[in-house]
Amino acid sequence: MRREFKLPDVGEGLTEAEIVRWHVKAGDDVKVNQIVVEIETAKSIVELPIPWDGVVAGLLAEEGQTVDVGVPIIAVDTAEEGGAPPGATAPKGTETADRGAAGAAGRAQALADDMVPKPPAEGAVEPGAHGSPAPKEERQSVLVGYGVKTGATKRRPRKRPPTGTAPAGPAAPAGPAALGGPAAPEGPAAPGAPGRVAVLAKPPVRKLAKDLGVDLTTITGTGPQGSITREDVHTAAEAPEAARAAVPEGPLPREERIPIKGVRKMTAQAMVTSAYTAPHVTEFLQIDVTRTMEAVRRLRALPDFADVKISPLLVVAKAVLTATGRHPMINSSWDEEAQEIVIKHYVNLGIAAATPRGLVVPNIKNAHTLSLPGLAQHLAQLTETARAGRTQPAEMAGGTITITNVGVFGVDTGTPILNPGEAAILAFGQIRDMPWVVDGELAVRKVTTLSLSFDHRIVDGELGSLFLRDVGAMLEDPLAILAWS
Repeated sequence: MRREFKLPDVGEGLTEAEIVRWHVKAGDDVKVNQIVVEIETAKSIVELPIPWDGVVAGLLAEEGQTVDVGVPIIAVDTAEEGGAPPGATAPKGTETADRGAAGAAGRAQALADDMVPKPPAEGAVEPGAHGSPAPKEERQSVLVGYGVKTGATKRRPRKRPPTGTAPAGPAAPAGPAALGGPAAPEGPAAPGAPGRVAVLAKPPVRKLAKDLGVDLTTITGTGPQGSITREDVHTAAEAPEAARAAVPEGPLPREERIPIKGVRKMTAQAMVTSAYTAPHVTEFLQIDVTRTMEAVRRLRALPDFADVKISPLLVVAKAVLTATGRHPMINSSWDEEAQEIVIKHYVNLGIAAATPRGLVVPNIKNAHTLSLPGLAQHLAQLTETARAGRTQPAEMAGGTITITNVGVFGVDTGTPILNPGEAAILAFGQIRDMPWVVDGELAVRKVTTLSLSFDHRIVDGELGSLFLRDVGAMLEDPLAILAWS
Protein backbone atom coordinates (compact mmCIF):
# COMPACT_ATOMS: atom_id res chain seq x y z
CA MET A 1 0.00 0.00 0.00
CA ARG A 2 1.43 3.38 -1.00
CA ARG A 3 1.14 6.12 1.61
CA GLU A 4 2.07 9.76 1.44
CA PHE A 5 3.51 11.42 4.53
CA LYS A 6 2.34 15.01 4.81
CA LEU A 7 4.29 17.85 6.39
CA PRO A 8 2.91 18.18 9.94
CA ASP A 9 2.46 21.32 12.01
CA VAL A 10 5.38 20.89 14.39
CA GLY A 11 4.08 23.51 16.79
CA GLU A 12 3.05 27.09 17.47
CA GLY A 13 0.63 27.20 14.52
CA LEU A 14 3.37 27.39 11.88
CA THR A 15 2.05 27.13 8.33
CA GLU A 16 5.14 26.16 6.30
CA ALA A 17 8.67 24.80 6.52
CA GLU A 18 11.72 24.42 4.29
CA ILE A 19 13.17 21.04 3.44
CA VAL A 20 16.75 21.26 4.70
CA ARG A 21 18.12 17.75 4.17
CA TRP A 22 16.79 14.32 3.28
CA HIS A 23 18.24 11.34 5.15
CA VAL A 24 16.76 8.81 2.71
CA LYS A 25 16.30 8.35 -1.03
CA ALA A 26 13.96 6.40 -3.28
CA GLY A 27 14.36 2.66 -2.76
CA ASP A 28 15.60 2.90 0.83
CA ASP A 29 14.01 0.75 3.53
CA VAL A 30 12.57 2.76 6.43
CA LYS A 31 11.40 1.76 9.89
CA VAL A 32 8.83 3.32 12.22
CA ASN A 33 10.29 6.35 14.00
CA GLN A 34 13.32 6.56 11.67
CA ILE A 35 14.42 10.14 11.02
CA VAL A 36 13.93 10.77 7.30
CA VAL A 37 14.18 14.54 6.87
CA GLU A 38 15.27 17.79 8.51
CA ILE A 39 13.01 20.82 8.09
CA GLU A 40 13.46 24.45 9.06
CA THR A 41 10.54 26.45 10.42
CA ALA A 42 10.46 30.09 11.47
CA LYS A 43 11.52 28.89 14.91
CA SER A 44 14.02 26.07 14.61
CA ILE A 45 15.35 23.05 12.73
CA VAL A 46 13.29 19.91 13.35
CA GLU A 47 13.93 16.26 12.50
CA LEU A 48 10.86 14.30 11.37
CA PRO A 49 10.42 10.53 11.84
CA ILE A 50 8.40 8.36 9.49
CA PRO A 51 5.31 6.69 11.01
CA TRP A 52 5.49 3.46 8.95
CA ASP A 53 7.71 0.56 7.98
CA GLY A 54 8.24 0.26 4.26
CA VAL A 55 10.23 1.27 1.20
CA VAL A 56 10.63 4.87 0.02
CA ALA A 57 8.71 5.17 -3.25
CA GLY A 58 9.78 8.74 -3.89
CA LEU A 59 10.68 12.12 -2.42
CA LEU A 60 7.92 14.62 -3.20
CA ALA A 61 9.82 17.77 -2.18
CA GLU A 62 13.35 18.92 -2.95
CA GLU A 63 15.97 20.20 -0.55
CA GLY A 64 15.61 23.97 -0.33
CA GLN A 65 11.91 23.88 -1.23
CA THR A 66 9.40 25.58 1.07
CA VAL A 67 6.35 23.39 1.67
CA ASP A 68 2.98 24.22 3.24
CA VAL A 69 1.74 22.19 6.20
CA GLY A 70 -0.42 19.29 4.98
CA VAL A 71 1.40 18.88 1.64
CA PRO A 72 2.85 15.38 0.98
CA ILE A 73 6.64 15.30 1.12
CA ILE A 74 7.48 11.59 0.85
CA ALA A 75 5.75 8.46 -0.46
CA VAL A 76 6.29 5.07 1.19
CA ASP A 77 5.20 1.62 0.05
CA THR A 78 4.09 -0.33 3.12
CA ALA A 79 3.73 -4.10 3.32
CA GLU A 80 0.24 -4.10 4.82
CA GLU A 81 -2.65 -1.82 5.54
CA GLY A 82 -2.97 -0.34 9.00
CA GLY A 83 -2.24 2.93 10.64
CA ALA A 84 -4.79 5.02 12.41
CA PRO A 85 -8.37 3.84 12.57
CA PRO A 86 -10.91 6.08 10.88
CA GLY A 87 -11.83 9.08 12.99
CA ALA A 88 -8.84 8.66 15.31
CA THR A 89 -7.66 11.77 17.07
CA ALA A 90 -4.29 12.81 18.36
CA PRO A 91 -3.63 12.11 22.05
CA LYS A 92 -4.44 14.88 24.52
CA GLY A 93 -1.61 17.22 25.39
CA THR A 94 0.13 17.27 22.04
CA GLU A 95 0.10 21.03 21.61
CA THR A 96 3.73 21.65 22.48
CA ALA A 97 6.53 21.42 19.95
CA ASP A 98 9.22 20.43 22.43
CA ARG A 99 7.87 16.92 23.28
CA GLY A 100 10.83 15.51 21.35
CA ALA A 101 11.11 12.31 19.38
CA ALA A 102 11.44 10.11 22.45
CA GLY A 103 7.77 9.21 22.75
CA ALA A 104 7.09 8.79 19.04
CA ALA A 105 7.73 5.06 18.71
CA GLY A 106 4.60 3.85 20.44
CA ARG A 107 2.35 6.34 18.70
CA ALA A 108 3.86 6.45 15.23
CA GLN A 109 1.33 4.09 13.62
CA ALA A 110 -1.46 6.48 14.74
CA LEU A 111 0.00 9.31 12.69
CA ALA A 112 -1.74 8.53 9.42
CA ASP A 113 -2.58 10.87 6.59
CA ASP A 114 -5.91 12.02 7.98
CA MET A 115 -4.29 13.10 11.25
CA VAL A 116 -2.04 15.76 9.73
CA PRO A 117 -3.45 19.11 10.90
CA LYS A 118 -4.40 21.77 8.42
CA PRO A 119 -2.69 25.17 8.37
CA PRO A 120 -4.21 27.90 10.57
CA ALA A 121 -6.84 30.06 8.94
CA GLU A 122 -5.66 33.00 6.91
CA GLY A 123 -4.85 35.96 9.14
CA ALA A 124 -3.79 33.90 12.16
CA VAL A 125 -1.31 35.78 14.34
CA GLU A 126 2.12 34.20 14.58
CA PRO A 127 2.88 33.71 18.29
CA GLY A 128 5.48 36.13 19.57
CA ALA A 129 5.20 38.49 16.61
CA HIS A 130 2.82 40.71 18.54
CA GLY A 131 3.74 39.60 22.02
CA SER A 132 0.77 37.26 22.33
CA PRO A 133 -0.19 33.71 21.34
CA ALA A 134 -2.24 32.91 18.28
CA PRO A 135 -6.00 32.79 18.83
CA LYS A 136 -6.98 29.45 20.37
CA GLU A 137 -9.48 28.58 17.68
CA GLU A 138 -6.77 28.84 15.03
CA ARG A 139 -4.13 26.74 16.78
CA GLN A 140 -3.66 23.18 15.63
CA SER A 141 -2.74 20.06 17.55
CA VAL A 142 0.86 19.03 17.16
CA LEU A 143 1.67 15.49 16.17
CA VAL A 144 3.30 13.70 19.06
CA GLY A 145 6.95 12.88 18.53
CA TYR A 146 7.71 15.52 15.90
CA GLY A 147 10.16 17.49 17.98
CA VAL A 148 13.93 17.82 17.83
CA LYS A 149 16.21 15.19 19.26
CA THR A 150 19.06 16.24 21.53
CA GLY A 151 21.59 15.63 18.78
CA ALA A 152 19.97 17.85 16.16
CA THR A 153 22.51 20.06 14.43
CA LYS A 154 22.39 23.42 12.83
CA ARG A 155 21.77 23.63 9.13
CA ARG A 156 24.78 23.77 6.88
CA PRO A 157 25.18 25.86 3.75
CA ARG A 158 24.01 23.93 0.70
CA LYS A 159 24.17 24.48 -3.02
CA ARG A 160 20.86 24.88 -4.78
CA PRO A 161 20.40 23.22 -8.16
CA PRO A 162 20.45 25.53 -11.18
CA THR A 163 17.12 27.03 -12.14
CA GLY A 164 15.03 24.65 -14.19
CA THR A 165 16.71 21.49 -12.98
CA ALA A 166 15.74 19.14 -10.20
CA PRO A 167 18.08 16.79 -8.39
CA ALA A 168 17.58 13.11 -9.12
CA GLY A 169 17.58 12.43 -5.38
CA PRO A 170 18.92 13.75 -2.10
CA ALA A 171 22.20 15.57 -2.17
CA ALA A 172 25.17 13.33 -1.53
CA PRO A 173 26.37 13.65 2.05
CA ALA A 174 29.53 15.55 2.75
CA GLY A 175 32.68 13.66 3.70
CA PRO A 176 33.14 12.49 7.27
CA ALA A 177 35.71 15.15 8.02
CA ALA A 178 33.41 17.95 6.97
CA LEU A 179 30.59 16.60 9.10
CA GLY A 180 32.73 15.85 12.11
CA GLY A 181 31.97 12.15 11.72
CA PRO A 182 34.30 9.14 11.85
CA ALA A 183 37.92 9.91 11.25
CA ALA A 184 39.15 9.88 7.68
CA PRO A 185 42.15 7.66 6.97
CA GLU A 186 45.44 9.32 7.72
CA GLY A 187 47.72 10.11 4.85
CA PRO A 188 46.58 10.30 1.22
CA ALA A 189 42.90 10.47 0.44
CA ALA A 190 41.15 7.12 0.21
CA PRO A 191 40.57 5.75 -3.30
CA GLY A 192 37.30 6.93 -4.76
CA ALA A 193 37.24 10.00 -2.54
CA PRO A 194 39.34 12.61 -4.34
CA GLY A 195 40.01 15.78 -2.42
CA ARG A 196 39.10 14.24 0.93
CA VAL A 197 41.16 15.85 3.70
CA ALA A 198 42.39 13.94 6.74
CA VAL A 199 42.15 15.72 10.08
CA LEU A 200 43.40 14.80 13.54
CA ALA A 201 40.59 15.01 16.09
CA LYS A 202 39.20 12.73 18.77
CA PRO A 203 35.62 11.44 18.47
CA PRO A 204 34.24 13.83 21.16
CA VAL A 205 35.78 16.75 19.29
CA ARG A 206 34.25 15.56 16.01
CA LYS A 207 30.86 15.24 17.72
CA LEU A 208 31.18 18.79 19.07
CA ALA A 209 32.11 20.09 15.62
CA LYS A 210 29.10 18.34 14.12
CA ASP A 211 26.75 19.82 16.74
CA LEU A 212 28.15 23.34 16.21
CA GLY A 213 28.21 23.02 12.42
CA VAL A 214 31.96 23.59 12.18
CA ASP A 215 33.93 22.14 9.23
CA LEU A 216 37.00 20.49 10.77
CA THR A 217 38.94 20.79 7.51
CA THR A 218 38.94 24.59 7.90
CA ILE A 219 40.57 24.52 11.36
CA THR A 220 44.27 24.59 12.17
CA GLY A 221 44.73 22.38 15.23
CA THR A 222 46.68 23.61 18.25
CA GLY A 223 46.89 20.24 20.01
CA PRO A 224 49.63 17.62 19.94
CA GLN A 225 50.87 16.87 16.40
CA GLY A 226 48.48 19.49 15.09
CA SER A 227 45.34 17.75 16.37
CA ILE A 228 42.14 19.75 16.75
CA THR A 229 40.99 20.42 20.33
CA ARG A 230 37.59 21.33 21.76
CA GLU A 231 38.85 24.88 22.26
CA ASP A 232 39.79 25.07 18.56
CA VAL A 233 36.23 24.08 17.64
CA HIS A 234 34.67 26.61 20.03
CA THR A 235 36.94 29.34 18.66
CA ALA A 236 35.92 28.50 15.10
CA ALA A 237 32.24 28.47 16.07
CA GLU A 238 32.55 31.91 17.67
CA ALA A 239 34.26 33.40 14.60
CA PRO A 240 32.05 35.34 12.18
CA GLU A 241 30.42 33.03 9.64
CA ALA A 242 31.83 35.07 6.78
CA ALA A 243 35.37 34.61 8.07
CA ARG A 244 34.96 30.82 8.09
CA ALA A 245 33.38 30.57 4.67
CA ALA A 246 35.59 29.53 1.78
CA VAL A 247 36.46 32.22 -0.74
CA PRO A 248 34.39 31.56 -3.87
CA GLU A 249 36.16 31.11 -7.15
CA GLY A 250 35.77 33.74 -9.84
CA PRO A 251 34.30 37.25 -9.56
CA LEU A 252 31.30 37.84 -7.30
CA PRO A 253 27.99 38.87 -8.89
CA ARG A 254 27.11 42.54 -8.65
CA GLU A 255 24.04 41.71 -6.59
CA GLU A 256 22.86 38.81 -4.48
CA ARG A 257 19.34 38.06 -3.29
CA ILE A 258 18.64 36.16 -0.09
CA PRO A 259 15.10 34.88 0.48
CA ILE A 260 13.48 36.30 3.61
CA LYS A 261 12.25 33.26 5.48
CA GLY A 262 12.67 31.17 8.58
CA VAL A 263 14.08 32.78 11.70
CA ARG A 264 15.15 35.93 9.85
CA LYS A 265 11.59 36.56 8.65
CA MET A 266 10.15 35.94 12.10
CA THR A 267 12.71 38.22 13.72
CA ALA A 268 12.00 41.01 11.23
CA GLN A 269 8.25 40.83 11.90
CA ALA A 270 8.79 40.86 15.67
CA MET A 271 11.20 43.81 15.57
CA VAL A 272 8.94 45.91 13.35
CA THR A 273 6.00 45.18 15.64
CA SER A 274 8.02 46.08 18.73
CA ALA A 275 9.49 49.26 17.25
CA TYR A 276 6.10 50.59 16.14
CA THR A 277 4.10 49.45 19.18
CA ALA A 278 6.20 50.23 22.25
CA PRO A 279 7.61 53.77 22.64
CA HIS A 280 11.31 53.11 23.19
CA VAL A 281 13.61 55.14 25.44
CA THR A 282 17.32 54.29 25.77
CA GLU A 283 19.70 55.38 28.52
CA PHE A 284 23.47 54.82 28.75
CA LEU A 285 25.90 54.28 31.60
CA GLN A 286 29.70 53.90 31.40
CA ILE A 287 31.19 51.98 34.33
CA ASP A 288 34.45 50.64 35.75
CA VAL A 289 34.19 46.82 35.79
CA THR A 290 37.71 46.06 37.01
CA ARG A 291 36.33 44.36 40.15
CA THR A 292 33.90 42.32 38.06
CA MET A 293 36.77 41.03 35.93
CA GLU A 294 38.66 40.09 39.08
CA ALA A 295 35.57 38.30 40.39
CA VAL A 296 35.30 36.36 37.11
CA ARG A 297 38.94 35.30 37.40
CA ARG A 298 38.38 34.04 40.95
CA LEU A 299 35.16 32.22 40.03
CA ARG A 300 36.98 30.31 37.29
CA ALA A 301 39.31 28.87 39.94
CA LEU A 302 36.46 27.52 42.11
CA PRO A 303 35.56 23.80 41.88
CA ASP A 304 31.84 24.63 41.48
CA PHE A 305 32.60 26.28 38.14
CA ALA A 306 35.17 23.79 36.84
CA ASP A 307 32.89 22.35 34.15
CA VAL A 308 31.41 25.58 32.76
CA LYS A 309 32.81 28.52 30.86
CA ILE A 310 32.67 31.63 33.04
CA SER A 311 32.45 35.06 31.41
CA PRO A 312 31.49 38.57 32.58
CA LEU A 313 28.01 37.88 31.18
CA LEU A 314 27.37 35.65 34.21
CA VAL A 315 27.88 38.58 36.59
CA VAL A 316 25.81 40.86 34.36
CA ALA A 317 22.97 38.32 34.39
CA LYS A 318 23.11 38.04 38.18
CA ALA A 319 23.11 41.83 38.51
CA VAL A 320 20.06 42.11 36.23
CA LEU A 321 18.21 39.46 38.24
CA THR A 322 19.02 41.23 41.50
CA ALA A 323 18.03 44.66 40.16
CA THR A 324 14.78 43.20 38.83
CA GLY A 325 13.94 42.04 42.35
CA ARG A 326 14.51 45.59 43.59
CA HIS A 327 12.42 47.14 40.79
CA PRO A 328 9.64 44.67 39.84
CA MET A 329 7.91 47.04 37.41
CA ILE A 330 10.85 46.67 35.01
CA ASN A 331 9.88 42.99 34.65
CA SER A 332 6.39 43.50 33.27
CA SER A 333 4.34 43.66 30.10
CA TRP A 334 1.60 45.81 28.59
CA ASP A 335 -1.78 44.14 28.01
CA GLU A 336 -3.43 46.36 25.42
CA GLU A 337 -6.70 44.43 25.28
CA ALA A 338 -7.25 44.40 29.05
CA GLN A 339 -5.65 47.81 29.52
CA GLU A 340 -3.48 46.45 32.31
CA ILE A 341 0.21 46.31 33.19
CA VAL A 342 1.16 42.73 34.09
CA ILE A 343 4.00 42.57 36.64
CA LYS A 344 5.84 39.24 36.54
CA HIS A 345 7.04 38.00 39.91
CA TYR A 346 9.31 35.54 38.18
CA VAL A 347 12.14 36.15 35.71
CA ASN A 348 12.53 34.26 32.45
CA LEU A 349 15.84 35.83 31.48
CA GLY A 350 16.31 36.19 27.73
CA ILE A 351 19.79 36.11 26.19
CA ALA A 352 19.94 37.38 22.60
CA ALA A 353 22.06 35.06 20.46
CA ALA A 354 23.26 35.63 16.89
CA THR A 355 23.24 32.45 14.82
CA PRO A 356 23.83 31.75 11.11
CA ARG A 357 20.04 31.42 10.81
CA GLY A 358 19.38 34.81 12.38
CA LEU A 359 18.78 36.30 15.81
CA VAL A 360 17.14 34.11 18.45
CA VAL A 361 16.30 35.02 22.04
CA PRO A 362 16.01 31.89 24.17
CA ASN A 363 15.34 32.45 27.84
CA ILE A 364 16.27 30.78 31.11
CA LYS A 365 13.04 29.85 32.85
CA ASN A 366 12.74 31.00 36.48
CA ALA A 367 16.29 32.33 36.41
CA HIS A 368 15.65 34.21 39.67
CA THR A 369 15.60 30.88 41.54
CA LEU A 370 19.02 29.67 40.34
CA SER A 371 22.26 29.66 42.28
CA LEU A 372 25.27 31.27 40.61
CA PRO A 373 26.68 27.88 39.46
CA GLY A 374 23.20 26.92 38.21
CA LEU A 375 22.90 30.19 36.31
CA ALA A 376 26.35 29.62 34.77
CA GLN A 377 25.37 26.13 33.59
CA HIS A 378 22.11 27.36 32.05
CA LEU A 379 23.91 30.20 30.24
CA ALA A 380 26.47 27.77 28.80
CA GLN A 381 23.78 25.31 27.71
CA LEU A 382 21.63 28.06 26.18
CA THR A 383 24.57 29.42 24.19
CA GLU A 384 25.69 26.01 22.89
CA THR A 385 22.14 25.06 21.90
CA ALA A 386 21.64 28.34 20.04
CA ARG A 387 24.93 28.00 18.13
CA ALA A 388 24.01 24.47 17.12
CA GLY A 389 20.67 25.69 15.75
CA ARG A 390 18.70 23.52 18.19
CA THR A 391 16.81 26.23 20.07
CA GLN A 392 13.16 25.22 20.27
CA PRO A 393 10.03 27.43 20.24
CA ALA A 394 9.26 26.71 23.90
CA GLU A 395 12.75 27.91 24.84
CA MET A 396 12.07 31.30 23.22
CA ALA A 397 8.54 31.77 24.56
CA GLY A 398 7.59 33.55 27.76
CA GLY A 399 10.63 35.81 28.24
CA THR A 400 10.24 38.68 30.70
CA ILE A 401 13.47 40.71 30.34
CA THR A 402 16.46 40.36 27.99
CA ILE A 403 20.22 40.91 27.86
CA THR A 404 22.04 41.39 24.56
CA ASN A 405 25.83 41.09 24.68
CA VAL A 406 27.04 43.33 21.85
CA GLY A 407 30.51 43.41 23.37
CA VAL A 408 31.39 40.04 21.82
CA PHE A 409 31.39 41.82 18.44
CA GLY A 410 33.77 44.53 19.64
CA VAL A 411 30.97 47.09 19.96
CA ASP A 412 30.82 49.61 22.82
CA THR A 413 27.06 50.06 23.02
CA GLY A 414 23.81 50.29 21.09
CA THR A 415 20.11 51.09 21.28
CA PRO A 416 18.50 47.63 21.44
CA ILE A 417 14.89 47.04 20.40
CA LEU A 418 12.63 45.42 22.95
CA ASN A 419 11.81 41.76 22.63
CA PRO A 420 8.03 41.79 21.96
CA GLY A 421 6.00 41.54 25.14
CA GLU A 422 8.82 42.75 27.40
CA ALA A 423 9.37 46.12 29.03
CA ALA A 424 13.19 46.32 29.07
CA ILE A 425 16.36 45.07 27.38
CA LEU A 426 19.94 45.68 28.54
CA ALA A 427 22.85 45.90 26.09
CA PHE A 428 26.29 45.00 27.46
CA GLY A 429 29.21 46.48 25.51
CA GLN A 430 32.82 45.41 25.10
CA ILE A 431 35.20 45.66 28.05
CA ARG A 432 38.40 47.53 27.28
CA ASP A 433 41.24 49.37 29.00
CA MET A 434 40.53 53.07 29.42
CA PRO A 435 41.90 55.97 31.50
CA TRP A 436 39.77 56.36 34.64
CA VAL A 437 39.93 58.54 37.72
CA VAL A 438 40.30 56.44 40.89
CA ASP A 439 40.61 58.21 44.26
CA GLY A 440 41.62 61.39 42.51
CA GLU A 441 44.35 59.69 40.49
CA LEU A 442 44.36 58.74 36.82
CA ALA A 443 44.57 54.97 36.27
CA VAL A 444 44.00 52.39 33.56
CA ARG A 445 40.82 50.45 34.32
CA LYS A 446 38.51 47.90 32.69
CA VAL A 447 35.56 49.91 31.38
CA THR A 448 32.32 49.05 29.62
CA THR A 449 29.12 50.81 28.58
CA LEU A 450 25.63 49.64 29.44
CA SER A 451 22.53 50.76 27.57
CA LEU A 452 18.96 50.13 28.67
CA SER A 453 15.98 50.40 26.34
CA PHE A 454 12.56 50.37 27.96
CA ASP A 455 8.88 50.70 27.13
CA HIS A 456 7.97 54.23 28.19
CA ARG A 457 4.32 53.26 28.62
CA ILE A 458 5.39 51.17 31.61
CA VAL A 459 8.80 52.41 32.69
CA ASP A 460 9.30 56.12 33.28
CA GLY A 461 12.68 57.85 33.31
CA GLU A 462 13.10 57.53 37.06
CA LEU A 463 12.51 53.78 37.17
CA GLY A 464 14.70 53.16 34.13
CA SER A 465 17.50 55.24 35.63
CA LEU A 466 17.28 53.54 39.04
CA PHE A 467 17.38 50.10 37.47
CA LEU A 468 20.35 50.96 35.24
CA ARG A 469 22.16 52.63 38.15
CA ASP A 470 21.74 49.51 40.32
CA VAL A 471 23.02 47.16 37.61
CA GLY A 472 26.03 49.45 37.13
CA ALA A 473 26.71 49.62 40.86
CA MET A 474 26.75 45.82 41.15
CA LEU A 475 29.15 45.50 38.22
CA GLU A 476 31.45 48.12 39.71
CA ASP A 477 31.41 46.23 43.02
CA PRO A 478 30.03 42.66 42.85
CA LEU A 479 29.73 42.61 46.66
CA ALA A 480 26.63 44.74 46.19
CA ILE A 481 24.95 41.67 44.68
CA LEU A 482 25.32 39.91 48.02
CA ALA A 483 24.10 42.95 49.90
CA TRP A 484 20.95 43.30 47.77
CA SER A 485 20.08 39.64 47.19
